[in-house]
Amino acid sequence: MVGLKASGLKASLKIGVLISGRGSNLQALIDACAAPDFPAEIALVLSNKADAYGLERAAAAGVSGTVVSHRDFPGDKRAFEEAMDARLRDAGVELVCLAGFMRLLSPWFVERWHDRLINIHPSLLPSFKGLDTHQRALDAGVRFHGCTVHYVRPEMDEGPIIAQAAVPVLPGDDADRLSARVLEAEHRLYPQALRLIAEGRARVEQDRVLLSGPVPDLPTLVNPPI
Repeated sequence: MVGLKASGLKASLKIGVLISGRGSNLQALIDACAAPDFPAEIALVLSNKADAYGLERAAAAGVSGTVVSHRDFPGDKRAFEEAMDARLRDAGVELVCLAGFMRLLSPWFVERWHDRLINIHPSLLPSFKGLDTHQRALDAGVRFHGCTVHYVRPEMDEGPIIAQAAVPVLPGDDADRLSARVLEAEHRLYPQALRLIAEGRARVEQDRVLLSGPVPDLPTLVNPPI
């Protein structure tokens, strides 16, 4: 099922956004979807925490928000995820975007939304899966760090890569400075990846994402500069 934007001028992909906290990437998606020519709309913001600031962002934008607390399902992860799944489907969601959702999803949920569930991770996957990515990048001495939007698979931080953004690691960086630079890149990258999917330009074949459309001539990045 495909919904219509408020303008009624074009069909758009209905997305659901799962959050647990402040929702800065949610805000980037809200801002992108507000543009009349953007090919997606947010049908539902779902949080597992009632005090998540992202719910306030959704309300301010006139976007429907709801809470499914994992605490209401002690020891029963399947029931928790079934409740989330029901809310998403009732809202007509076609693609789920994880945006700071701090619960590991089970293989059941991931397979239920196979190739319709994406995540943004603060590293250039497959490097630095898991937590503390910025400090680990600094400790490894890499010259570029960044973020990745990918389709979700049952294994943590696995799945076909849709888009990536690289930022330089600068002299004097600490984890906080590097994190802030990566977060700015996330806010640009997530809407771009969503657009690729909504326009039908990103498709999964043999667990890789193939892109169609114009191919830009990208410059070579060197750090430190020559």
